[in-house]
Amino acid sequence: MERVNKILADSFYQSYLEKNNQAEAERRFCRHNIGHFLDVARLALILNEQDYYGQEQEIVYAAALLHDIGRWMQYKDGTPHEKAGCMLAPEILKSCDFTKEEADRILKAIADHRNAEIKEEKSLSGLLYRADKLSRACFACEMEQECDWKNKKKNLKLVL
Repeated sequence: MERVNKILADSFYQSYLEKNNQAEAERRFCRHNIGHFLDVARLALILNEQDYYGQEQEIVYAAALLHDIGRWMQYKDGTPHEKAGCMLAPEILKSCDFTKEEADRILKAIADHRNAEIKEEKSLSGLLYRADKLSRACFACEMEQECDWKNKKKNLKLVL
């Protein structure tokens, strides 16, 4: 997990987390912060083992920690956050010693994490998609009735 800890300590990563926090300071709905990123990582690891995805732990954590780092850009200028993440993550991955092949897999998962067509794939992309959606506890959220997620996307009961 040495490379994952490098991501957490990376100055660019830290600045993107802070930009997300500032952009969502008044947000009443789900936030895109380190808590969400860790929830996604841990759910992805559970799914990885439970459903035999065969993904490496460090790669899963890296994808989860980076998948929403561009959210602030979506608020700022409308750039879809999965595209923004794919612009921001390469420098972090390189500085944290991920190989080009590993970085390409992670970037593909970031790019696809909102694409429902890949949700059943036994790939890093499918894994990240599922974990990201499962990370939201809609059934216990005070804002569930006001949330603009379609009911079929909401987690209204606990399942894995």
